[in-house]
Amino acid sequence: MKHSPLRAIPSVEKLLQALDDAFALPRPVIVAQVRRELTRLRRTRQVPDFDTVLEGLRHSLAELAHSRLQPVINATGVLVHTNLGRAPLPPAALASLAANARYNNLEFDLVSGSRGGRAAYLEQLLALLCGAEAATVVNNCAAALVLILRHFLRPPREEVLISRGELVQIGGGFRIPEILEASGARLREVGTTNRTALRDYTQAIGPKTALLLKVHQSNFFMSGFTAAPATEELAQLARRKRVPLVEDLGSGAVVATEKLAPVEHEPTPGELLKRGVDLVCCSGDKLLGGPQAGLIAGRARLVAALKKEPFYRALRCDKLTLSALQATAELYLAGQAEAHVPVLAMLCQEEKHLRERAERIVGALGNVPARIRVGANAAQIGGGTLPRSTLPSVAIEVTPTALRLAELAARLRHGTPPVISVLSGGALKLDLRTVFPEQDELLLSCLKATLSS
Repeated sequence: MKHSPLRAIPSVEKLLQALDDAFALPRPVIVAQVRRELTRLRRTRQVPDFDTVLEGLRHSLAELAHSRLQPVINATGVLVHTNLGRAPLPPAALASLAANARYNNLEFDLVSGSRGGRAAYLEQLLALLCGAEAATVVNNCAAALVLILRHFLRPPREEVLISRGELVQIGGGFRIPEILEASGARLREVGTTNRTALRDYTQAIGPKTALLLKVHQSNFFMSGFTAAPATEELAQLARRKRVPLVEDLGSGAVVATEKLAPVEHEPTPGELLKRGVDLVCCSGDKLLGGPQAGLIAGRARLVAALKKEPFYRALRCDKLTLSALQATAELYLAGQAEAHVPVLAMLCQEEKHLRERAERIVGALGNVPARIRVGANAAQIGGGTLPRSTLPSVAIEVTPTALRLAELAARLRHGTPPVISVLSGGALKLDLRTVFPEQDELLLSCLKATLSS
């Protein structure tokens, strides 16, 4: 009589006893992973020996542990790195998060002792920051655009006019046309990919037009034979036809970026509102440097109407986002953003200071099995902002003698904390523009441990 190969599958308890607790995962998580692996073995009906099963489990548990949200050292040179949490929060925002994580006056009026409005103070700050009559905030910029569309799309006005050159795709595969259509809009494209004139909008606008939409080309640029009407011209047309002009600005810059660093100018909400745009939406993170959020600024009556939309409640921010954004906005209005908002501070870092830091780290590495030098690098803004701009930067270039580059990068990623690097030009590069100065010793320790092992 033949024995079933399934008899060789080890028990859950035997595997749990053999596994150590090096992964620091809750026991129910480990048990669930063991059961998933045993279920997979039953389906394949191919059962390896016990040690092989155990090693496979250790590998999958290690991967699971690495997938937990945890701090990393960003040595990529990309300031607003979408995959690494975009903009790092200012210390003031971190302190505000900690202070307000428990009970707070989120919807409580401390003066009257009764229920109060959510984020009233923050909305005043954002209106001042954006040079607007009024402002509000939702959980991200895409949500801000969806809210605006849902408010203005009313039969028979269901058409949204937008230039073909602004039908962009943003991060994660989201496309502006899909967002519009998901909101119930009928897309009315005007102009061509590279050239759109005022007459294109004039000819397309009609009784079915709900709004004119402009989308800032923040993550790409076109040059050569291109043209677009001035914002002031579109604003005049919109007023004449009594439809709103809305611009999705994306990046959230509220200061003149070209004055901080040798980068291109990024339009600000205040500039566009002065030119006649009725509503602007932008990110609360990215170049603003706060938490993920979507700011809406513009005419007071329109902002008030948006807040009365039933859908607004589904998109509103929680106490932690509001707290961090409030602290960030206060830094700007107090004139302290350049020094205390990390994204702006990174933009402003001088190359000579970066080189001094790099030379200290390289000098302290000592005798390790690698060729190490301090080299020039080009940092990027990232996050779908300032696509034409790079920043001169400094990187530590490591070429290991006993490891492949990919293996060295993997070991650094698996360290504590993980170090995220870039492989380029036959070396592993660690750009210090995105490494906080207080992380230098930690980076040195990670490099020493990884190269020495």
